[in-house]
Amino acid sequence: MYPKHHFLRLLLVFASFSLSFCTYQNDPFPLHHRRPYHPTNYGGNYYYNPGRAYRRPTFFPGRDTGNYYRPESPSLLSSRSNSFGMINSARRAGSPSNSQPIFNVDDFGARGDGRDDSEAFNKAWNRACSSKQGAILVPKNKVYHLKPITFSGPCQSDLTMLIYGTIKASPRRSDYENDRLHWIKFQDVENLRVEGGGTINGNGKIWWRNSCKINKALPCKHAPTAVTFHQCNNLRVANLRFKNAQQMHLTFQKCLNVLALNLRVIAPGNSPNTDGIHVTDTQNIQIMNSLIRTGDDCISIVNGSKNVRATDITCGPGHGISIGSLGADNSEGYVSNVFVNRARLTGTTNGVRIKTWQGGRGYAKNIKFQNIVMNNVTNPILIDQNYSVQVSNVIYNNIKGTSASEVAMKFDCSKNYPCGAISLRNIHLVPLGYQRVEASCENVRLDSEGIISPTCSSL
Repeated sequence: MYPKHHFLRLLLVFASFSLSFCTYQNDPFPLHHRRPYHPTNYGGNYYYNPGRAYRRPTFFPGRDTGNYYRPESPSLLSSRSNSFGMINSARRAGSPSNSQPIFNVDDFGARGDGRDDSEAFNKAWNRACSSKQGAILVPKNKVYHLKPITFSGPCQSDLTMLIYGTIKASPRRSDYENDRLHWIKFQDVENLRVEGGGTINGNGKIWWRNSCKINKALPCKHAPTAVTFHQCNNLRVANLRFKNAQQMHLTFQKCLNVLALNLRVIAPGNSPNTDGIHVTDTQNIQIMNSLIRTGDDCISIVNGSKNVRATDITCGPGHGISIGSLGADNSEGYVSNVFVNRARLTGTTNGVRIKTWQGGRGYAKNIKFQNIVMNNVTNPILIDQNYSVQVSNVIYNNIKGTSASEVAMKFDCSKNYPCGAISLRNIHLVPLGYQRVEASCENVRLDSEGIISPTCSSL
């Protein structure tokens, strides 16, 4: 009897352990998260552990539900899981047996002493890109100065650039005579990772002083985008600081399957045209857990972009989170399937905005703004359409906070192409100080649910 009793106990214990180890949570956005690289010394050589392969994100528009967003206290540069399982911090890198050799830019002649290190970076990239294995290392505690540079693919294998130190732009505007639009450009690279916790500094002050927005007597000219990813598929950009870009900080152009997370993008609030993250003609992109404080849009989403998700965003100062402008210069503009969830905007000139140009064609549709806090925001909710780009199927859900303008919610739509299927759910915007707030709603087809304040007269 007693041995049988003990056997049953052991059987129950074994079953409980099996259930514990076999239980898992399905990830609706199955991206294999790997921790930032830390050098490990194996026999005198540095190696990079690449971990598991990148998997394409799956987009589920409008599925998430959640409570009123409250910011968390830990650093934005530390990885953490979010409530929907998009990033699972428990997923770890692979075994040291799969390690890859590191190409340290110092070994190719980089000095980090104020002189130009572009040639050394080019050599390190070309060596890594042409190798069957490899990652590029930018060591910490050094500042490397670069002229305009393009890191081109395709490469022989998956590639990682590990930035621990600081990369700083050349201060000489004459260095950009051949290309005034780009400083650092990654082009035609598949399965690329750029990460590490370091800083990319655009050294933009000289460009801002020569901007027509600062000095009205000067002609308006383009300034370089600090970092551009062009036609890069299966891309991860993580755990980096971007600061003081010449113009835009970070652009994703014609990319597919992108994960951008744990980014800190900083420039003065009066720096001209310094968008934080600019998404153009890019599909299947997630922007997560990032702090953006600049002189223009925190996030801008323009023509050709589809399946865009921004989650846990802190924005301000700046111009808010924008879709558009679309249809400039009588062009076509198309944006669809955008989901912005859990964001805090402070002191921005707009909150969540959709803007189109007169004479343009196209659409902005299937868009959801959810769980957003506005603090001293001018124009918290804004659709500035009033032209021929059609705006439809837009949901505003659980948006609360203070408005710095009397009109807290504005839908300015075209009589010929009214905004359709605009849904308001639980909107509560109150005045900042002693002013009142109101809603302005022109040529818009609305429906509502829950408390809406301020409200349109048509509701």
